[in-house]
Amino acid sequence: MRIEWSILPRGDVAPHHSGVYVTINKLGTIAMNRVAYQRMGAPAAFLVMFDRVNNRIGLKPTGATMKNAYPARKYGRRGGRVVRAFRIFSEFGVVIRETVEFKDAEIDQDGQLILDLRTARVSARAHSQCRKK
Repeated sequence: MRIEWSILPRGDVAPHHSGVYVTINKLGTIAMNRVAYQRMGAPAAFLVMFDRVNNRIGLKPTGATMKNAYPARKYGRRGGRVVRAFRIFSEFGVVIRETVEFKDAEIDQDGQLILDLRTARVSARAHSQCRKK
């Protein structure tokens, strides 16, 4: 019998905050947690891209002074960031009616965050913050 043990690393990230968490709301605000932001190299800004064929949004890290760069603004107390990209709706015809969460958000080998709109689901976390009227 062959055994190959792999050691689970222990880092400074708590297990429940160690995953990539990204949402987009109907105002075009793309919110990401600190882990997602740091795994992309903590850039000052992003190029917002859209793949019409596969219905995916891409965020490519870039400098704040680059043309078409959307700044990564601080969000919350835990190091999250937001990119305000409302124009994605008018330019590319993307339709978001409620806040959706990207369960399969991934960072590719080039450091780009890929968000697949086909697999995005309405975020339960976003609705838990709604106030009753």
